[in-house]
Amino acid sequence: MTVLRSLLFVALFYLWSAVVAISITPLLLAPRAWTLRALDFWSRGVIALLGICDIRVELRGREHMPVGAALVAPKHQCMFDVFAQFAWLPDTCFVLKKELMWIPFFGWFAQKADMIVVDRQAHSAALKKMVRDAKDRLAEPRQLLIFPEGTRGQPGVKGDYKPGIAALYRELNLPVHPVATNSGVHWPKHGFLRKPGVIVFEYLEPIPPGLKRAEFMRLLEERIETASMKLLDL
Repeated sequence: MTVLRSLLFVALFYLWSAVVAISITPLLLAPRAWTLRALDFWSRGVIALLGICDIRVELRGREHMPVGAALVAPKHQCMFDVFAQFAWLPDTCFVLKKELMWIPFFGWFAQKADMIVVDRQAHSAALKKMVRDAKDRLAEPRQLLIFPEGTRGQPGVKGDYKPGIAALYRELNLPVHPVATNSGVHWPKHGFLRKPGVIVFEYLEPIPPGLKRAEFMRLLEERIETASMKLLDL
Protein backbone atom coordinates (compact mmCIF):
# COMPACT_ATOMS: atom_id res chain seq x y z
CA MET A 1 0.00 0.00 0.00
CA THR A 2 2.86 2.40 0.81
CA VAL A 3 4.36 1.77 -2.64
CA LEU A 4 1.05 2.43 -4.44
CA ARG A 5 0.34 5.55 -2.41
CA SER A 6 3.87 6.82 -3.04
CA LEU A 7 3.58 6.27 -6.78
CA LEU A 8 0.25 8.09 -6.87
CA PHE A 9 1.68 10.97 -4.85
CA VAL A 10 4.73 11.32 -7.10
CA ALA A 11 2.54 11.33 -10.22
CA LEU A 12 0.18 13.95 -8.78
CA PHE A 13 3.06 15.99 -7.38
CA TYR A 14 4.63 16.41 -10.82
CA LEU A 15 1.24 17.00 -12.45
CA TRP A 16 0.34 19.65 -9.85
CA SER A 17 3.76 21.29 -10.19
CA ALA A 18 3.55 21.36 -13.99
CA VAL A 19 0.02 22.79 -14.03
CA VAL A 20 0.90 25.50 -11.50
CA ALA A 21 4.21 26.37 -13.18
CA ILE A 22 2.62 26.79 -16.60
CA SER A 23 -0.40 28.65 -15.21
CA ILE A 24 1.64 31.23 -13.30
CA THR A 25 4.24 31.86 -16.00
CA PRO A 26 2.64 35.27 -16.79
CA LEU A 27 3.55 36.31 -13.24
CA LEU A 28 7.15 36.57 -14.42
CA LEU A 29 6.03 39.98 -15.70
CA ALA A 30 4.26 40.91 -12.46
CA PRO A 31 5.64 42.21 -9.13
CA ARG A 32 7.80 39.85 -7.08
CA ALA A 33 5.18 39.60 -4.33
CA TRP A 34 2.77 37.95 -6.77
CA THR A 35 5.30 35.22 -7.51
CA LEU A 36 5.76 34.53 -3.79
CA ARG A 37 2.00 34.24 -3.30
CA ALA A 38 1.86 31.76 -6.18
CA LEU A 39 4.65 29.70 -4.61
CA ASP A 40 2.70 29.76 -1.34
CA PHE A 41 -0.33 28.36 -3.20
CA TRP A 42 1.79 25.64 -4.84
CA SER A 43 3.40 24.68 -1.53
CA ARG A 44 0.04 24.30 0.22
CA GLY A 45 -1.05 22.05 -2.61
CA VAL A 46 1.98 19.80 -2.08
CA ILE A 47 1.23 19.64 1.65
CA ALA A 48 -2.37 18.62 0.90
CA LEU A 49 -1.22 15.92 -1.57
CA LEU A 50 0.93 14.30 1.13
CA GLY A 51 -2.31 13.17 2.73
CA ILE A 52 -2.44 10.51 0.00
CA CYS A 53 0.55 8.88 1.71
CA ASP A 54 -1.01 9.29 5.16
CA ILE A 55 1.53 12.00 5.94
CA ARG A 56 0.50 14.99 8.01
CA VAL A 57 2.62 18.16 8.11
CA GLU A 58 2.82 19.99 11.42
CA LEU A 59 4.31 23.40 12.14
CA ARG A 60 5.52 23.96 15.70
CA GLY A 61 7.07 26.91 17.49
CA ARG A 62 4.96 29.55 15.79
CA GLU A 63 5.84 31.96 18.59
CA HIS A 64 9.47 31.83 17.37
CA MET A 65 8.72 32.48 13.69
CA PRO A 66 10.04 35.74 12.24
CA VAL A 67 7.74 38.26 10.59
CA GLY A 68 10.32 40.88 9.64
CA ALA A 69 13.97 40.78 8.62
CA ALA A 70 15.68 37.69 10.03
CA LEU A 71 17.96 34.77 9.29
CA VAL A 72 16.30 31.34 9.21
CA ALA A 73 18.51 28.26 9.55
CA PRO A 74 16.65 24.95 9.02
CA LYS A 75 17.85 21.37 9.22
CA HIS A 76 17.98 19.99 5.67
CA GLN A 77 16.96 16.38 4.91
CA CYS A 78 14.92 16.50 1.68
CA MET A 79 13.67 18.86 -1.01
CA PHE A 80 10.36 19.28 0.83
CA ASP A 81 12.26 21.45 3.33
CA VAL A 82 12.33 24.12 0.62
CA PHE A 83 8.71 23.79 -0.53
CA ALA A 84 7.23 23.95 2.96
CA GLN A 85 8.70 27.31 3.95
CA PHE A 86 6.85 29.12 1.16
CA ALA A 87 3.60 28.25 2.95
CA TRP A 88 4.60 29.91 6.23
CA LEU A 89 7.09 32.74 5.83
CA PRO A 90 5.73 36.01 4.43
CA ASP A 91 8.69 37.03 2.25
CA THR A 92 11.22 34.24 1.88
CA CYS A 93 14.62 34.69 0.27
CA PHE A 94 16.51 31.42 -0.16
CA VAL A 95 20.24 30.95 -0.62
CA LEU A 96 20.44 28.54 -3.58
CA LYS A 97 23.28 26.78 -5.35
CA LYS A 98 23.85 27.92 -8.93
CA GLU A 99 23.02 24.54 -10.44
CA LEU A 100 19.37 24.84 -9.41
CA MET A 101 18.93 27.89 -11.63
CA TRP A 102 19.21 25.70 -14.72
CA ILE A 103 15.97 23.86 -13.87
CA PRO A 104 13.17 25.09 -16.17
CA PHE A 105 10.46 27.10 -14.40
CA PHE A 106 12.12 26.65 -10.97
CA GLY A 107 15.10 28.74 -12.00
CA TRP A 108 12.91 31.36 -13.66
CA PHE A 109 10.71 31.80 -10.61
CA ALA A 110 13.70 31.77 -8.26
CA GLN A 111 15.20 34.62 -10.25
CA LYS A 112 11.90 36.51 -10.26
CA ALA A 113 11.59 36.02 -6.49
CA ASP A 114 15.07 37.57 -6.13
CA MET A 115 16.70 34.61 -4.41
CA ILE A 116 20.43 34.57 -3.66
CA VAL A 117 22.44 32.35 -6.00
CA VAL A 118 25.78 30.93 -4.84
CA ASP A 119 28.52 29.41 -6.97
CA ARG A 120 30.02 26.96 -4.50
CA GLN A 121 33.08 26.48 -6.69
CA ALA A 122 34.07 30.12 -6.12
CA HIS A 123 34.79 29.52 -2.38
CA SER A 124 35.75 32.78 -0.60
CA ALA A 125 34.55 34.95 -3.50
CA ALA A 126 31.16 33.22 -3.33
CA LEU A 127 30.96 33.90 0.42
CA LYS A 128 31.65 37.60 -0.06
CA LYS A 129 29.09 37.86 -2.85
CA MET A 130 26.49 36.06 -0.73
CA VAL A 131 26.95 38.59 2.07
CA ARG A 132 26.65 41.51 -0.37
CA ASP A 133 23.52 40.05 -1.92
CA ALA A 134 22.03 39.37 1.51
CA LYS A 135 22.46 42.99 2.56
CA ASP A 136 20.80 44.06 -0.67
CA ARG A 137 17.80 41.71 -0.24
CA LEU A 138 17.34 42.71 3.40
CA ALA A 139 16.81 46.32 2.43
CA GLU A 140 13.25 44.99 2.56
CA PRO A 141 12.08 43.09 5.68
CA ARG A 142 12.59 39.62 4.16
CA GLN A 143 13.34 36.31 5.84
CA LEU A 144 16.69 35.09 4.53
CA LEU A 145 16.80 31.30 4.64
CA ILE A 146 20.02 29.32 4.42
CA PHE A 147 20.54 25.63 5.15
CA PRO A 148 23.57 25.61 7.50
CA GLU A 149 24.68 22.15 6.34
CA GLY A 150 24.63 23.25 2.71
CA THR A 151 23.16 19.97 1.46
CA ARG A 152 20.66 17.30 2.44
CA GLY A 153 21.62 14.88 5.18
CA GLN A 154 20.28 11.65 6.67
CA PRO A 155 17.82 11.73 9.58
CA GLY A 156 19.58 11.15 12.87
CA VAL A 157 22.99 12.11 11.45
CA LYS A 158 24.62 15.37 12.50
CA GLY A 159 25.55 17.47 9.49
CA ASP A 160 28.71 19.38 8.67
CA TYR A 161 27.78 22.99 9.37
CA LYS A 162 29.30 25.35 6.79
CA PRO A 163 30.80 28.84 7.33
CA GLY A 164 28.10 30.63 5.27
CA ILE A 165 25.65 30.94 8.16
CA ALA A 166 28.37 32.29 10.47
CA ALA A 167 29.37 34.94 7.90
CA LEU A 168 25.77 36.09 7.50
CA TYR A 169 25.24 36.12 11.26
CA ARG A 170 28.32 38.28 11.76
CA GLU A 171 27.69 40.72 8.91
CA LEU A 172 23.93 41.17 9.11
CA ASN A 173 23.59 41.56 12.89
CA LEU A 174 20.21 39.80 12.91
CA PRO A 175 18.73 37.05 15.09
CA VAL A 176 18.96 33.53 13.70
CA HIS A 177 15.88 31.30 13.87
CA PRO A 178 16.92 27.61 13.95
CA VAL A 179 14.43 25.08 12.55
CA ALA A 180 14.40 21.38 13.44
CA THR A 181 12.74 18.73 11.28
CA ASN A 182 12.27 15.01 10.69
CA SER A 183 11.25 15.43 7.04
CA GLY A 184 13.78 12.91 5.73
CA VAL A 185 12.13 10.10 7.71
CA HIS A 186 8.98 10.39 5.60
CA TRP A 187 10.36 11.96 2.39
CA PRO A 188 13.82 10.39 1.89
CA LYS A 189 16.33 12.35 -0.14
CA HIS A 190 16.57 9.45 -2.62
CA GLY A 191 13.83 7.21 -3.98
CA PHE A 192 10.10 7.65 -4.40
CA LEU A 193 8.73 6.07 -1.22
CA ARG A 194 6.84 8.39 1.12
CA LYS A 195 6.46 6.86 4.57
CA PRO A 196 3.34 7.50 6.70
CA GLY A 197 3.62 9.64 9.81
CA VAL A 198 4.02 13.28 10.80
CA ILE A 199 6.52 15.64 9.19
CA VAL A 200 7.32 18.34 11.73
CA PHE A 201 9.01 21.68 11.17
CA GLU A 202 9.77 23.19 14.56
CA TYR A 203 10.94 26.78 14.89
CA LEU A 204 13.22 27.04 17.91
CA GLU A 205 14.18 29.87 20.21
CA PRO A 206 16.06 32.51 18.15
CA ILE A 207 19.75 33.09 18.72
CA PRO A 208 20.34 36.81 19.38
CA PRO A 209 22.93 38.74 17.36
CA GLY A 210 26.35 39.66 18.72
CA LEU A 211 27.73 36.31 19.92
CA LYS A 212 31.25 35.16 19.12
CA ARG A 213 31.44 32.83 16.15
CA ALA A 214 32.33 29.69 18.13
CA GLU A 215 29.53 30.23 20.65
CA PHE A 216 27.02 30.97 17.91
CA MET A 217 27.88 27.83 15.94
CA ARG A 218 27.79 25.71 19.09
CA LEU A 219 24.32 26.98 20.00
CA LEU A 220 23.01 26.61 16.46
CA GLU A 221 24.15 23.00 16.08
CA GLU A 222 23.07 22.04 19.59
CA ARG A 223 19.54 23.42 19.20
CA ILE A 224 18.91 22.06 15.70
CA GLU A 225 20.40 18.61 16.26
CA THR A 226 18.88 18.05 19.71
CA ALA A 227 15.39 19.05 18.61
CA SER A 228 15.61 17.13 15.32
CA MET A 229 16.62 13.93 17.11
CA LYS A 230 13.50 14.16 19.28
CA LEU A 231 11.30 14.17 16.18
CA LEU A 232 12.62 10.97 14.57
CA ASP A 233 9.97 8.61 15.95
CA LEU A 234 6.94 10.58 14.70
